[in-house]
Amino acid sequence: MCGIVGVVSNAPVNQLIYDALLLLQHRGQDAAGIVTQQEDKFFMHKAKGMVKDVFRTRNMRALPGNCGLGQVRYPTAGNAFSEEEAQPFYVNAPFGIVLVHNGNLTNAHALKAELSSVDHRHINTESDSEVLLNVLAHELEHTTRGQALDVQAVFTAVRKVHRRVKGSYAVIALIAGQGVLAFRDPYGIRPLCIGSGPGTVVLASESVALEGTGHTLERNIEPGEAVFIDLAGSVHAQQCADAPQLKPCIFEYVYLARPDSVMDGISVYQARVNLGEALARRVVSQVPPSQIDVVIPIPESSRPSAAQLAQLLGLPYREGFVKNRYVGRTFIMPGQAVRKKSVRQKLGQCCAPGALPQCVRHRHAHRVGVGGAQPQRRRGPRHHRLRRADLPGRGRYEESHRQPQFPRQRVRCLVF
Repeated sequence: MCGIVGVVSNAPVNQLIYDALLLLQHRGQDAAGIVTQQEDKFFMHKAKGMVKDVFRTRNMRALPGNCGLGQVRYPTAGNAFSEEEAQPFYVNAPFGIVLVHNGNLTNAHALKAELSSVDHRHINTESDSEVLLNVLAHELEHTTRGQALDVQAVFTAVRKVHRRVKGSYAVIALIAGQGVLAFRDPYGIRPLCIGSGPGTVVLASESVALEGTGHTLERNIEPGEAVFIDLAGSVHAQQCADAPQLKPCIFEYVYLARPDSVMDGISVYQARVNLGEALARRVVSQVPPSQIDVVIPIPESSRPSAAQLAQLLGLPYREGFVKNRYVGRTFIMPGQAVRKKSVRQKLGQCCAPGALPQCVRHRHAHRVGVGGAQPQRRRGPRHHRLRRADLPGRGRYEESHRQPQFPRQRVRCLVF
């Protein structure tokens, strides 16, 4: 999971990209990067850390130009501790291309070997984003065959990329002297949208990055679709996949995206409310509502679901945990030990008199804690009980049942 943004404007874009990345910071905390173009030259700065720490005034002044890209990184492939794998990635031929990518390629290892042995391209990191960049560069070079680049050649190259690459990918690329290219995998697993303002066209992972910077959301990039924005701001679009169909990652709606985003025409907040309705049906089938004292969300993403659950079951809704807002998103921190320590620092239990109903402060008292998602990945198994050792104030509740708002998975996610 990452957050990406691309801008073509008639004014300098460095501050706009910075502001958009701040609005997408929840999608990645490990590294951040911005590249801009002035005339035919790229100016780039990237490093590990949060957006506000990576970019100082001197860095922003060194990013001139009226078009550019940005990314905040949460590593799902490659080396989480390597600064070299911060994006954007750059390749000098053909034309000069920089790329930002949100997603995960499932055939990255096979593609890397193919790029080396057949296409004679060198990959210098373990990042699948660099693999994707070189596939795109090779297909652009093969399509143009030394001729000038036009829009149809760009779309032909993207069509070939779709046939070679497997997995999830939302991509924004800047081609030197030509314009900005954006495309989405044929299943639309990762989100990407386009918006506009006076003299500006903006691409971003979530609609909040558009609305928060004063731009209007126009639409989502369709699965398999490619959009090319030339340096004059003209937008060209074409479907480049053979059989596109929308099958977005449900984890975007459960946890990853901000609740005030709209993705593929669906409000993330409303999706979480709907999950609360489904959860109410499941709870009733497992636990009689008369045995439940209170519904408590585990901040932040489960709150809409917990509120809807409490309303439908006719139960009190209470805040049982206080969130430390100065601790980042624990899910996207590298390493289980770091995540576990940060959870202890992040969540504190409400223990003051009157903070919870009296029955909840006694041992053996029943409650339902509605949590966000815990997919069965390297972060450990999904818990249906809150383990007392995992949170401050341990030992306070013995009958504390956790109900995940995440629907039951039928197949394992391979492209997170």
